[in-house]
Amino acid sequence: MHITPTLLLTLAATATAAPQFTWPWGGGGGSGSSGSTSNTANDITNKAPCKALTVIFARGTNERGNIGSVVGPPLLRALQAKVGAEKVNYQGVPYAASVAGNANGGGNGGSLMVSLAQQALQQCPSTKIILSGYSQGGSVVHKAGTLLTASTPIAAAVLFGDPANGSPVANVRNLKQYCNSGDRVCEAPKSFAITAAHAAYGRNGNAEDAAAYISGVTGVV
Repeated sequence: MHITPTLLLTLAATATAAPQFTWPWGGGGGSGSSGSTSNTANDITNKAPCKALTVIFARGTNERGNIGSVVGPPLLRALQAKVGAEKVNYQGVPYAASVAGNANGGGNGGSLMVSLAQQALQQCPSTKIILSGYSQGGSVVHKAGTLLTASTPIAAAVLFGDPANGSPVANVRNLKQYCNSGDRVCEAPKSFAITAAHAAYGRNGNAEDAAAYISGVTGVV
């Protein structure tokens, strides 16, 4: 997706304007997927024991930690409930997730995501890699796809509120995209206004559905 200076100004305005609802984005802390209510997860960089699934997640604009609050933690909890915590490693992408980053597809987030996937496969060659992102994090996944090679196989990508909703992720065969009705970041006509629909993915059943999709497409049950 190409974002013009005009759209960037719109994104900046919607990010700083008084919201139409209470944002779920907030504090927290800690690290590691064992703390599923945290907004940070570092199983790859902490060299956690190998598990069947490794999810690399890119948070949305201005979210805290490296997995945020809206989708990152709910998806982790849903996966742990679906297949068991002993089968899931989780890692956030440590990119800036700034408003300005929307203009260039999440800045260096794509390259960081690919590097994390490569590290995960070096440490755990048999793990199945899932790329996931919310909002600007979806742009990160799309950029990562363009940087992938055959030496970094990706089992699937799962995107929520993706600005490029409907577009494939390069070099990723299995793709699931969620776009809520009324979410003007991903649903046409796109205005990039931040509505309540854009913040609902972690509490409307999408995380649980995504967990079921990941389990089904990878065969990890």
